[in-house]
Amino acid sequence: MEEPLVTLNGVARPLTGAAPPLTALDWLRGTGLTGAKEGCAEGECGACSVLLARPAADGEGGGEETGTTEWTATNACLLPAAALAGQEVRTAEGLGTPTDLHPVQRELAERGGSQCGYCTPGFVCSMAAEYYRPGRAGFDPHALSGNLCRCTGYRPILEAAEALTAPAAEDPLARRCGAPPPAPTTGRARGFLRPDDLAEALAALAEPGARAVAGATDLGVESNLGGARSDLLVAIDRLAELRTLDVGDAEVEIGAGLTLTEVERRLAGRLPLLDEVFAQFASRLIRNAATIGGNIGTASPIGDLPPALLALDAVLVLASADAGTVVEREVPLVDYFTGYRETVRRPGELVVRIRLPRVPAGAGTVTAFHKIAKRRFDDISSVAVAWSLEVADGVVTRAAIGLGGVAATPLRARATEEALLGRAWEPDALAPVAAVLAAEGTPMDDHRASAAYRSAMLGQSLLRLQHATRAAGPGAGPRGQGAA
Repeated sequence: MEEPLVTLNGVARPLTGAAPPLTALDWLRGTGLTGAKEGCAEGECGACSVLLARPAADGEGGGEETGTTEWTATNACLLPAAALAGQEVRTAEGLGTPTDLHPVQRELAERGGSQCGYCTPGFVCSMAAEYYRPGRAGFDPHALSGNLCRCTGYRPILEAAEALTAPAAEDPLARRCGAPPPAPTTGRARGFLRPDDLAEALAALAEPGARAVAGATDLGVESNLGGARSDLLVAIDRLAELRTLDVGDAEVEIGAGLTLTEVERRLAGRLPLLDEVFAQFASRLIRNAATIGGNIGTASPIGDLPPALLALDAVLVLASADAGTVVEREVPLVDYFTGYRETVRRPGELVVRIRLPRVPAGAGTVTAFHKIAKRRFDDISSVAVAWSLEVADGVVTRAAIGLGGVAATPLRARATEEALLGRAWEPDALAPVAAVLAAEGTPMDDHRASAAYRSAMLGQSLLRLQHATRAAGPGAGPRGQGAA
């Protein structure tokens, strides 16, 4: 059997010895490309970031793929090396040379953006992805939110990023964006399968010891730090059946294989609550790889998306294989979680779509996502509260609240929702309801926060939300309420 190929810095190379658990980072360094480093092995420092050629979407309507390419930065320390088969990868070494620097490298050098240099190749790749981002009008500093510098200081790095102008017309990587993205190589190698379609994926997942992998932002950490191993990894991130996004008048249906960055761009603000979540969900590097289905599938009680999806009355579409046929069933998200990291999902079953009803947005619509964590960005929640309310004539007429970090599962704050209905949207009227919210769930003491702190933050979340909406003025709506 021939070794699969990967286009690495413009040259086709055999993907030799790439069986799991080998990561893309370790494989790249084994080829002699040592610019990318391992700093944390869990996707927090960005020293390992590289560029992948991925499908671009237009962001209009349902955000259909355009048939062109976008250079996407991702953490090589988490990605299985076997997933690179058929793909195109650029490392910092493939952007420029010592005598002909890439514009990103030149700006960093001229503005003193590197001292020890350990983190610099990762910054270069993240900055390059932003440099080539379709429709870029100015530099988004959040593009570097997943890159940690320990000695240079961020001012010269940001100055270098902000000095970048549009790519020149003759820039080969910019020209590459106008061509189609690479099609991944399907087939089975030792310990890894990239199936042709959903039916093949579901049949494989029914095998003992098989596990689905998409962005590997959770599985990669388990493998690197916890030594987790699977008999077979089934790559589902490029399955066409999981990469749809349909926007209708009554509902939005999101394919579980879309990354959070893709969902954010394709929704284009149609669900403001999710926009608030995306802004606080890990880093851009992680959001470029993590999928919406993966965040649900891990069933973590501290995942950021489930509280928001609960507040939006999400329904999951689950699929399994039955004699070669794909069989689907629907489960409301509120009924999906059954215990710590446990769900109603059956062996071999996969989340394939997430369905969200569209609530008409008006002057009385209040949505917000409050994330309480030790760091403002790129951190795990101690408490997460997602709000979706309607306030008419100063009175709450509808309430849906999703909570994370206060029980063994994400949950709806049912007692608080009931207590809110018919209440005046004023501090004095809401104070008793804040006490109800503080008593929701079964918070625990751990290294992130005490149970008492978590309860206190729940109660404060309601009062904070009311204060923010009042400060914004009548009819201002909810969109500025979320950052913690």
